[in-house]
Formats: sequence, C-alpha cells, structure tokens
Amino acid sequence: MNKLCALMAVAVAAVTLASSALAQAYPSKAIRLVSPFPPGGSVDVVGRLLAAKLSEAMGQQMVVDNRSGASGVIGTEVVMHSPPDGYTLLINTIPFVTNQFLMPRVPYDPLRDFVSISLVASSPSFVTVHPSLPVRSIRELIALAKAKPGQLYYSAAGVGTNPHVAGELFNLLAGVDIVAVQFKGGGPADMALIAAR
Repeated sequence: MNKLCALMAVAVAAVTLASSALAQAYPSKAIRLVSPFPPGGSVDVVGRLLAAKLSEAMGQQMVVDNRSGASGVIGTEVVMHSPPDGYTLLINTIPFVTNQFLMPRVPYDPLRDFVSISLVASSPSFVTVHPSLPVRSIRELIALAKAKPGQLYYSAAGVGTNPHVAGELFNLLAGVDIVAVQFKGGGPADMALIAAR
C-alpha cells in the first residue's frame, strides 16, 4: 500500500504542476476517468482512490466512469474516441497491451492511439482458495490439480487480465491444468470465489 500511496502522490504532483504550468484554465470542468472494468475490481479501486486525490489537488471534480466489457476494450475505445483535450482519461492494466495478441481484432493501437501519463500502482499476484477446497498450501494445490486435471477452476477478470495471465503462468510452471473461468472483471471474479462458484 505504501507503493500505491507514493505513486499516487507522484501522479498528483505531476498533474498539479503540469496543469498550473501549461494551462492556467485547466481544468475548467469535471474530468472523466474511464475504468474499463466493473466496480469492485482492482482497477476500479485504484481509479477511485486516484480520482479522489486528484479532485482535491486540482480543485475540480474527477468522476470515475466504469465502461466494462471485452477485457477492457469497450472502455478503452470510449476514451480513444473522446476529444484529446485532457478531460477524458483512461486507467488500465495488462489487457491494454495483451488484447491485441489475444483477440482477432482490437479497435485501437495502444502505442499509436494513446499517450501514457504515469504508472499509478503495482500489485503482487497471489493465490487464494475457498475454504471448502481441501488444500492449505501451494504444494497441496498442485498435488490436487495433478490428481484432477481439468477439474479445478480459477476465476479470472477476463481474457488477458492480470489474474488470467498469472493463472496460465501458474499452470505452465506447475505442470497442471486448472481451467480459467472468465468474468467481466475482478469484482465479479472475487464474488464467485467467495460464493464457491
């Protein structure tokens, strides 16, 4: 969490300095921060924390607009078609880049159509299981997965998202076949885990 706070402080300072140095009139209206995932996931949480701090620092409201679907493509496309005036921003994660390699067609080029402003947060990947699963360690999970190939499932926040990529890397490194179940974001994926679905 300290890394997140430090990165948010840097982002707030950078935006504040840039806005005061480059254009005294900016921002003169609310800023929209598009989160291309549903509420409750990590991108949404970080976006809301960032929006609150930036609103305070810039003296102008920043509104989080969740536009979820297609592993972030829908919200990303909304931002791509918005006027390039600094009033519509995108907060995104791994699918911003990986979608172009995992989907037959993505309506944007992440390098050509967007300008990166700042790294906002980083987070580790970790494994959690529902208490009903009879494992209490990674070693036990691997043993169970090897005994039941293709019969265990993990929830992912969509194709190409951090949990999906991490889950497939886990499968590869452990030599197991735990099946990904794709959800429309981290919030719904977490709820499915908690409900043992």
